[in-house]
Amino acid sequence: MNATIAMEGDAGRPDLDKGLGLVGTIGFVAAILVALLYVAYSIYADASAAGVEPTTYLPFILLFVALLIALGFEFVNGFHDTANAVATVIYTNAMPANVAVVWSGFFNFLGVLLSTGAVAFGIVSLLPVELILQVGSSAGFAMVFALLIAAILWNLATWWLGIPSSSSHTLIGSIIGVGVANAMMHGKSGTAGVDWSKATEIGQALLFSPLVGFGVAALLFLAMKILIRKEELYREPKDGVPPPPWIRALLIFTCTGVSFAHGSNDGQKGMGLIMLILIGTVPTAYALNRAVPERYTIEFHQNSLAAAAALGVPPTAGADPALGRREITRYIADRQLSDATLPALSVLIRDVDRQVSEYGSLAKVPAAAVSNIRNDMYLSAEAIKRLGKDERAGLSDAANARLATYRGSLDAGTRFIPTWVKVAVAFALGLGTMVGWKRIVVTVGEKIGKSHLTYAQGASAELVAMGTILGADHMGLPVSTTHVLSSGVAGTMAANRSGLQMSTIRNLAIAWVLTLPVSIGLAGFLYMLFSQIIA
Repeated sequence: MNATIAMEGDAGRPDLDKGLGLVGTIGFVAAILVALLYVAYSIYADASAAGVEPTTYLPFILLFVALLIALGFEFVNGFHDTANAVATVIYTNAMPANVAVVWSGFFNFLGVLLSTGAVAFGIVSLLPVELILQVGSSAGFAMVFALLIAAILWNLATWWLGIPSSSSHTLIGSIIGVGVANAMMHGKSGTAGVDWSKATEIGQALLFSPLVGFGVAALLFLAMKILIRKEELYREPKDGVPPPPWIRALLIFTCTGVSFAHGSNDGQKGMGLIMLILIGTVPTAYALNRAVPERYTIEFHQNSLAAAAALGVPPTAGADPALGRREITRYIADRQLSDATLPALSVLIRDVDRQVSEYGSLAKVPAAAVSNIRNDMYLSAEAIKRLGKDERAGLSDAANARLATYRGSLDAGTRFIPTWVKVAVAFALGLGTMVGWKRIVVTVGEKIGKSHLTYAQGASAELVAMGTILGADHMGLPVSTTHVLSSGVAGTMAANRSGLQMSTIRNLAIAWVLTLPVSIGLAGFLYMLFSQIIA
């Protein structure tokens, strides 16, 4: 079939106009209200338990606005990215459209709840260290507002045009834009504001994932044609007729897997940013993990002594922790090892250990000391991570292993995500899946290939997307559901020699190329603007 599906009228097209209905709409609105009340109550309960007494309401107003924007980003992410997961089951008649989006939304919800958190803190580590240390300041709020609003605006623009574009790609660009703008505002080179090694690692994941999606999906489709000789698998679905039961089960399974994997990977980006907001606004309740087990303090002390010894620097009597903190901050930002770096890290490690030991546990750290201890723990962890890749440090494998163990103790005390944050993000992403999905679904289902999507093509693309995203989640790397799935569909079309609609492929490529520069420029501009307004 050489003519495009879009030119064939509505023949063979699934019903995309059936909504949630009155009951579903009422339930949808009720779920949003319940989620917002749950967030407000959770913050109030955590703050009360930590003994926080608000002296001014401005920080809490900014906190509420920042949380709404962060959850808004995940909501937009839901209908922008997850539409890719349901396109295949809708266009193969495996599930009705209105059922598919609710099904996908539920498994996005579960994916967020059961996620590891590794991706969340991988995203955060891209941000400039000085902004992370002062996230509760006006510059910190300007950072959060700028990168989230820039990401939302670009996502909405590409959604309106019906172009599958990557929310991950957009968010990374926004973070880089804020980092570059922050560096330039302080008289530094624009390249000094970003952890380029981490950005490169993430960029490679975003670059290679669509290539993997295209190539592996094509190979899987060809393997299916050789190994599974059932003609109905490779024929265009009949109008409104569901596929055979075993094919239908496979398609629903792959849709479920991609939805779950998308929630597990993409939901974490919002979590990391929400934690930054909470740490900056209510540090007493969220800067340190007060729920660590009782044995944590003893293990932390032992790991601290081992880490300090591994650096091979003798303790300096009367050393000033403030000077050590300044040197480590400079090392993380500039990535230039000096003779003072290892001694400074040794001083910082010993000072953090002293404070934790004196208080007895993280739960007993007083409010006035929480931010300083958390910042010192964060600086130590980031410095150790960088030293492990810095050959100039001259550390042995054994020394790096002891430092890595110590870093694990630091992360246990600072890198945690409360259950309510996961639930809030899960609601935002899951509910977003049920809204606005039609534009992207039509593009994936009708406008990538010149022939109707077959059962085998849908299953191949979804299986590859599911495996790629789950693998990236395990490694703590963000990847684009959009890129992997849409490139997978294109790969199966190419393998089947069905032909590709080059106008759509061109639009996808343009969006892929423009996403980084546009989001970098937009976020940088908004950061400079908000810095002036909030200050």
